[in-house]
Amino acid sequence: MKVHRAVQRILIIANLLKNDAESLVATITDYLRSKGFFVTVLSFKGKPPQFDIEPFDLAFSLGGDGTVLFSARLLAEQGVPILPINLGNFGFITEIAKDEWQEAFEKYLDGTLRIAERMMIRVKVYRDGICVHDQTALNDMVIGSAGISKIVNLSVCLSTLPIVRYRADGVIVSTPTGSTAYSAAAGGPILHPEMEAMILIPICPFTLSHRPLVIPTTEYIAITVDAKQRTDIILTTDGQVVVPLKPLDRITIEAADVRVRLVQTNKRSFYTVLKEKLNWAGGPDA
Repeated sequence: MKVHRAVQRILIIANLLKNDAESLVATITDYLRSKGFFVTVLSFKGKPPQFDIEPFDLAFSLGGDGTVLFSARLLAEQGVPILPINLGNFGFITEIAKDEWQEAFEKYLDGTLRIAERMMIRVKVYRDGICVHDQTALNDMVIGSAGISKIVNLSVCLSTLPIVRYRADGVIVSTPTGSTAYSAAAGGPILHPEMEAMILIPICPFTLSHRPLVIPTTEYIAITVDAKQRTDIILTTDGQVVVPLKPLDRITIEAADVRVRLVQTNKRSFYTVLKEKLNWAGGPDA
């Protein structure tokens, strides 16, 4: 049953480094304002600025998957639905093509398009027992060397149970949404993005028996940076937020208590996108 959605205030988040971004922002803004919507534009080149979020009913994300990741961290706490329009090259999350935005918006208003809720992870860094960093992520968090090709030493617990000590290039904890990103490149499994699970993946482990683990969201992951290291170590969330780590820092990762709300097109499924993006055609290039 279709239900008309009440929308008055709209936020447009635009990465102006993408082709056609500026002209599309102008086109969408003019259209929405001509229809009586209140529109705020948050545009940027490179690193997004700090932005004090106001109440919005809907947000347009214009860019690639990275723009959606930024939008998710900005808007998830407020539960604002995000309409992701792809101006990038790959686009696993941004399913809506740039020439489909008006049709998708109108279908969203009349209740034709569904809103998919995707889990996020909450990442906290404890130093001397004090939480010094608290961040949500839609894709993943990565702990690794600040240098090139340096092995790091990390000890991992599932909840309170010690399970493994990694000597590796690093470790990834991914959401199902992030399972098609760095996690997949490191040999992790691909999960449907609306599943509830976390993936723990060592990056190029020194011991070949170490394999990715799929972990239920009833558990949490705790990673301790071992005291002896040969390199500086950093934590990265969604490939965008970087935090230097110190020996004996303890990092906890668990399912966040917020969900990202993404407007989904009815023109293609997750499996169709997989087939197209990963070239699962069965031909010589597959």
